[in-house]
Amino acid sequence: MRKSLSIRTVSYLILGMALFGSATPLSKIIGSAFPVFTASFARMVIASSVLAPVVWLMTSRFANARRSDWYVMAAIAAAGMVGFTATMLFGMRLTTGVIGSTIMSATPAVTATAAVIFLGAAMNWRKAGALSLAVLGCVLINLLQGSGEGGGNANALVLGALLVAVAVCFEAAFTLLSRRLSEGITSMEATLGASLMAMPLFVVLSFLFDGRPLDFTGATSGEWAALLFWGAATGGLAPVLWYMGVREAPGAMTAASMGVMPITALMLSYVLLGEAFKWVHLIGFGLVFAGLVLMIIEHAEDT
Repeated sequence: MRKSLSIRTVSYLILGMALFGSATPLSKIIGSAFPVFTASFARMVIASSVLAPVVWLMTSRFANARRSDWYVMAAIAAAGMVGFTATMLFGMRLTTGVIGSTIMSATPAVTATAAVIFLGAAMNWRKAGALSLAVLGCVLINLLQGSGEGGGNANALVLGALLVAVAVCFEAAFTLLSRRLSEGITSMEATLGASLMAMPLFVVLSFLFDGRPLDFTGATSGEWAALLFWGAATGGLAPVLWYMGVREAPGAMTAASMGVMPITALMLSYVLLGEAFKWVHLIGFGLVFAGLVLMIIEHAEDT
């Protein structure tokens, strides 16, 4: 039966993707204000407090989860929660919001390529073209953005960009691992389970590597607001909205809504971080976004 499309469903998808997109510029604010693993632990706690009541009311509360699902959730916690969050925060400390947003926009192309390599998915011209455009756009914006900076600062930008690129790989791993879950568990249950599993990992990492483990003092009210929003909205509310939208939306609309995330990330980099607009931003971002459009078309036709 063909899925119907309502204003409510579209709103779920668009708002969910917009909230996901806000995570990139927020990561720069939070990574600069709090110890990385301490902030990551706080995000898991806040996100879980949002997800838990929703999972309790809307799902079977892990009743249908298989043993294999718990292993997959543990892998998601390690890669998609710990690996992604840490590399994202460390990377955004060094690079700009615009560069980070552009690199994060390559996530669909990287995920599709990883599916070809690890899951035996078919490669076609759209997937290859999307990856090529994503790589070209990311390289271009890094080269031209850093060319006018001082040597040390330019090196920091490149290192930060590389860390964000690693975060993209962890995000792709999150997506591919999610495909290994059985039909007995929902994406919201998996996200909550992985968030709960990640908490003790972040506590251990905080005491090992944070200069001030589990210390939240010294932050401004704006930085606290960013941390709370980062946890509640991008870690808790966004997955709920996305799940509710995907349940009702046609595949084409689900795929098309992916384009909202990088646009939101780019715009908020200007608004929240006060970064100056440069034409190179449009060139690099445009190339990556063109690759995203190819992936949207590919995904819509597959569904």
